[in-house]
Amino acid sequence: MASTSRNTGHDDTLSESPESSALSEGSEASSTKSKKAAKKERKAAKKAAKSGEHESGLTPQRAKNAVKVAKIVIPAVGPALVPLAVRAAGTVREAYDRYQARRIGVPVEQLSEYSGHGGGLLARIAGAADGLTELRRSPQVTDDDVSFAQHAQGTLEQLTASVRAAEHMPSSRRKAAHKAIASELDNLEAELLRRLGVA
Repeated sequence: MASTSRNTGHDDTLSESPESSALSEGSEASSTKSKKAAKKERKAAKKAAKSGEHESGLTPQRAKNAVKVAKIVIPAVGPALVPLAVRAAGTVREAYDRYQARRIGVPVEQLSEYSGHGGGLLARIAGAADGLTELRRSPQVTDDDVSFAQHAQGTLEQLTASVRAAEHMPSSRRKAAHKAIASELDNLEAELLRRLGVA
């Protein structure tokens, strides 16, 4: 069906170059391959859904087998593992207690006395009270030091009561109270260290 042009005498039909025809054949072949691959994937998915297999590969039969094995193995191995698990839990708890005691600055034996949110502050207050006792026993104590120790002892008792009262407050109020108590305690400890001749 080629028609010739009147002016030029050339064929007016669209002729494809050999390169473009090869590309179109390649794209047709690749689309056919991708269609075949997609069809295979759909078949595999249908087969997996039909057999009840999930992505993890766990089927109802495999689950039943695992339960049967567990019923046999756990009673046989369990008695041997229980003492090891108890010992491991005790070791972990002991290490955590040592960490907590070191963090708030008290011996592990006294850790239960300083529990709760304000445990660290209670430990600091107890340390300051011990420092006041040392100040009173000091050989070069003055009347001014004794007066300071009496006044500071009353302040420490008030701070202890405040820490215990703050335990039952909402979180934001408790944090604000603990911050104020820590500030007061910082001032008292600085003065105590100055009077002991440390700072």
